Amino acid sequence: MSDLRVIHDPDQMRRASFAWRRAGETVGFVPTMGCLHEGHLSLVRLAGARSDHAVISIFVNPAQFGPQEDLARYPRDLEGDLAKAAEAGAELAYVPEAATVYPVGYQTRVSVPELAAPLCGASRPVHFGGVATVVTKLFNVVQPDVAVFGEKDYQQLQVVRRLVRDLELSVEIVGGATVREPDGVAMSSRNAYLSPEGRSQAVCLVGALRKAWQRFDAGERDVKVLVGAAREVISAQPAARIDYVEIRHADTLEPVDTIGDRAVMALAVFFGKTRLIDNTVLGGDRRP
Repeated sequence: MSDLRVIHDPDQMRRASFAWRRAGETVGFVPTMGCLHEGHLSLVRLAGARSDHAVISIFVNPAQFGPQEDLARYPRDLEGDLAKAAEAGAELAYVPEAATVYPVGYQTRVSVPELAAPLCGASRPVHFGGVATVVTKLFNVVQPDVAVFGEKDYQQLQVVRRLVRDLELSVEIVGGATVREPDGVAMSSRNAYLSPEGRSQAVCLVGALRKAWQRFDAGERDVKVLVGAAREVISAQPAARIDYVEIRHADTLEPVDTIGDRAVMALAVFFGKTRLIDNTVLGGDRRP
């Protein structure tokens, strides 16, 4: 367990990072919205393994929530988060206020429109613009050499990778494997919103992904067939309401009809008002 330094001011954060880099040491960074669970902590440990100093940010970003979404009820536990981050090896936590990140008169937005449009972007049209904007700002403040993002948020990971390439930012983007509960449900801060019925039925998400893998391993490459198999698993649960189940190109997220070497299956499902996402790269190295 490390001694965790907490910084709220962006200039102080820049100075801390600059001091490390001036000494020839590297900075690993994990941006979060708090309410940390083992999925986040695995990213902190990965950042520490890939750099000399692991930094985490905790900021519930209002720019990525739509007007009907759950900003006000998003779970917050700063004291607990700081203790968990320290235990995972973070040395510094950057915890800015919203008024610091978006001061009066702020008007600049960053967008990655093609990657942001499908999948979650269809039902959350402002989300990835908010993500791209805050990630750009955090990179400018923290100045990391390596930044780690979870593969559970697959579309977000692709948006950030494209952002870094397009803006020629000098940061390496690393994807961390999805961490799952013992029953296979992907860890998420939003799992806390689920009713007991919804939580018990949420296992259908990983069940759908595993069903698709079974068909893929058996030689099936037709996207409609694979999507249909996954939808059948989810639709068998009475509490589940499908937002989307799709297979897309693993890098560009463009539609595909058949799978070549690999493609991402992504899904989003409501249980009551709680929307959960999950994914797998069919033909990839990691299975759910």
